[in-house]
Amino acid sequence: MSDYTPPLHDLRFLIHNVIGLQTVSDIPAFAETSPDLVDAILEEAGKLASGVLAPLNRIGDQEGSVLQTDGHVRTPTGWKDAYDKFCEGGWQGISAPQAEGGMGLPLLLGAAVGELWHSANMAFALCPMLTAGAIELLTAHGSDEQRAIYLSRMISGEWTGTMNLTEPQAGSDLSKVRSTAEPEDDGSYRITGQKIFITYGDHEMTSNIVHLVLARTPDAPDGIKGISLFIVPKFVVNADGTPGERNDVKCVSLEHKLGIHGSPTAVLSFGDNGGAKGYLVGHKGHGLACMFTMMNNARLAVGQQGVAISERAYQQAVSYARDRKQGKSPTTGQDESIIHHGDVQRMLIRMRSTAEAARALSLYAAAQLDIAHHHEDENERTKAQTRANLLIPMVKGWSTDLGVENASLGIQVHGGMGFIEETGAAQHLRDARIAPIYEGTNGIQALDLIGRKLLRDNGAAMRSLITEMRMSVSKPHLDDNLSKAARMFGHAIDQLEQTTEDILSRCKNSSGLAQAIASPYLRQTSICAAGWLMFRSLEKLTDSDIEEGFAKAKGLSCNFFLAQIVPEADFMAQQIANTRHELLHETAPLF
Repeated sequence: MSDYTPPLHDLRFLIHNVIGLQTVSDIPAFAETSPDLVDAILEEAGKLASGVLAPLNRIGDQEGSVLQTDGHVRTPTGWKDAYDKFCEGGWQGISAPQAEGGMGLPLLLGAAVGELWHSANMAFALCPMLTAGAIELLTAHGSDEQRAIYLSRMISGEWTGTMNLTEPQAGSDLSKVRSTAEPEDDGSYRITGQKIFITYGDHEMTSNIVHLVLARTPDAPDGIKGISLFIVPKFVVNADGTPGERNDVKCVSLEHKLGIHGSPTAVLSFGDNGGAKGYLVGHKGHGLACMFTMMNNARLAVGQQGVAISERAYQQAVSYARDRKQGKSPTTGQDESIIHHGDVQRMLIRMRSTAEAARALSLYAAAQLDIAHHHEDENERTKAQTRANLLIPMVKGWSTDLGVENASLGIQVHGGMGFIEETGAAQHLRDARIAPIYEGTNGIQALDLIGRKLLRDNGAAMRSLITEMRMSVSKPHLDDNLSKAARMFGHAIDQLEQTTEDILSRCKNSSGLAQAIASPYLRQTSICAAGWLMFRSLEKLTDSDIEEGFAKAKGLSCNFFLAQIVPEADFMAQQIANTRHELLHETAPLF
């Protein structure tokens, strides 16, 4: 497996020039987030990612986490030391409130840093990713007492957090949750049930684990309105804040997975000995609404996993292509590296340009969330939240699909050696494959986009985005390269507008049709949104502070994406236009 080089130059360019740091630093809460601070944070994060986390990626894949005979989980060699270094740097709290011990920096910067963790070691990074989501949930919905007990310890990394939704009979349909919560006289609850697919459900890296668990109270109605949310710590917390007696929750097994072997994916049993002590978060029956705070955080982060794997697979493929000699140069007659072969170049630039486009999309979404959560103007907060809601399914769905596609292309560049585990190329594909599945499958992301984000507001949010895209390509006095790019991208915008209006008309009274076309529509919208940001990147490459070598390389990525990837949106548009629900429905007898 090749070394990992953090893409700091591209991250800085996107933050400073394309998205614009001032979009968040002008908000009083982030007034101290200067360009120099951003650069320093990225530099230090890059050192930890490349020097500490990346070397453990292969070890984690080979060793995996192990459930020992004493019922405790042991993470791979070096994991605990790496986690301690991670905590020493204060990285868990990069975007957490300063009042609770965090750095209080924008999510825009936290997301950039998060990509580095995932590229370096996706299996490791899952632990702080889930903890970050738990922190956000408790910040938003926890009581004063709960925040006092748990937040500072989670922000420091002293304790980690988990998300407990799934049960054997309740996957994407959480209305089927059966875990129960019986009230106790002291205000706590006795939690009983089983949860599966719990990332970092048990490990030895911290003194406590804070499980956030969905369960039903005895008087709860059926369906999602009967679900409440509970804090269930691995160790019951003493009055002085220290971990006390072991709670009635245990890891009964670890899943044997295709990838992310280093991450312990646990089956947790609650209440085998009378019931695990739990504490209600928010109001009874509002558990899923609370959990969505954590889920939305996780969906953005999982989208970044797609970006991260694309970047890591690309770097490995480039490294191999430079060294691997195959065939002779038509000019010199000498053996030449495969990086000079046209088809290999095509695969590499596709990997590079799509990774950069997805990175831009994820960072733009993160900046919108910063505005939504912290801007002083309520109207600005509402606009940004609406835009972020529209983008999150794109970031999660499209970026993770790209992660799989690019990891597969990386294997193809390696040829037969890509199929051999010793090169490390196969690990990227195995690790990437989970991302389109967890935190809401990409099919669910597509349904969310078309159902909750398009049809529910009759296309208002999408029309707003389309209008902003069109304004970018309609500017006067564009140079020749930008004018050409504007013409190509302008066609994609027109097509997206037409498809959107067609869907609004055809799907108003047909949920079956909406479901059938949701996935191609998600891909079409994602390509167009990312294309818009790549066009904006082209515009900004003329800024005086852009290094000439970077500008040339970035320009090639942008032009390739606009010329070769954006036209794929037309195919999605045609697919949508040609889809009839009846055509799909009639295939049912075949299966």
